[in-house]
Amino acid sequence: MTPSEFEFLKNFLKTRSGLVLSNDKQYLVESRLQPIARSTKLETLSAVIQQLQRGGNRALENEVVEAMTTNESFFFRDKTPFEHFKDTMLPSLLESRATRKQLKIWCAAASTGQEPYSLAICLKEDAAKMPGWRTRILGTDLSQEVLEKAKTGLYSQFEVQRGLPIQLLLKYFEQKGDVWQINPNMRAMIEWKKFNLLESFTHLGEFDIIFCRNVLIYFDQATKSEILGRMAKSLPDDGFLVLGAAETVVGLTDAFKPVSGKRGLFQKKQVAQSATGATSRPRLAVGGGFQR
Repeated sequence: MTPSEFEFLKNFLKTRSGLVLSNDKQYLVESRLQPIARSTKLETLSAVIQQLQRGGNRALENEVVEAMTTNESFFFRDKTPFEHFKDTMLPSLLESRATRKQLKIWCAAASTGQEPYSLAICLKEDAAKMPGWRTRILGTDLSQEVLEKAKTGLYSQFEVQRGLPIQLLLKYFEQKGDVWQINPNMRAMIEWKKFNLLESFTHLGEFDIIFCRNVLIYFDQATKSEILGRMAKSLPDDGFLVLGAAETVVGLTDAFKPVSGKRGLFQKKQVAQSATGATSRPRLAVGGGFQR
């Protein structure tokens, strides 16, 4: 790959997905795109790039973007966010939403679905505390391929062994030959939608909790700030934002403040007060909704 071809790909990926590649990532680009060159019979990476430059081949453009998107995920990844979900977010929102009895959660960059399903399991485990509640989870990702896998709820033995306790595996999954499938009632709790974080969030509606973990690290500062600003508008004043362990809002936005003592957990600046996530004058989530 020539320097000019690599420069084109860097600009193409940033425009289409927000992904920012440093100059030392050329080897990564070549290793991930060479299979596309072979499968599309374009034979060489240069031929793929020339086709992208000509434009008009949306299928190829999507395939290149998806190939460069990291889709690493596993059940209850990093544990801490799910502890915060059960110990901080749910108690706060169950109190403030007591009359409405409705909870909406968005998992951005949901990949192959382990994060949304982990949250669904948490909700099922706490079902006794939520009689009559309507809970919906939206899982979005840039890649249609990983969303199709997520919809099936099918996982290999290796995948279910990564973070999923055996008692929860036996309770919520059914073994089918060499794979495990999460129960239909769990799959029904989640809506899947292809979505690019560079797009407008308006049609997604408002959420009580947004999980956006290990995504912002791939964007430049300006893009991070823009995405966080739009997420702030998608949350009510007492909603919660969950970022990855290596991610922060510091220096990016004034809309959020860390919840004290809760790594990776954030609320609107005016209401993030304590480790309990308690808020003053909570506001019910209104407006918007899930698109079907």
